[in-house]
Amino acid sequence: MDIVGLIVQLIAGAVGGNVAGKASSKFDMGGAGNSIVGAIGGVVLGQIIERVTGGAVPADAAATATQGLDLAGILTSLIGGGAGGAVLSGIVGAIKNR
Repeated sequence: MDIVGLIVQLIAGAVGGNVAGKASSKFDMGGAGNSIVGAIGGVVLGQIIERVTGGAVPADAAATATQGLDLAGILTSLIGGGAGGAVLSGIVGAIKNR
């Protein structure tokens, strides 16, 4: 796990959580609630996707030095984090606001 990917997953998850919360009042938990739950969901799904796609295992030492700076890794973290944040916020918001 590299720090750049983790930061991207946290931010994308928070944004995804807020988008899901504002999309429907049924899922909304307020700004802080959407951000916190979204960030957690972003990291969880982002890490799962990173492990499945092989981004967590560098091929050699040169790849380790630049692991967090490649465009594909950042995009994977961004998409996985945003989707994870939106999904977890939707689930928690739906349970909380039943």
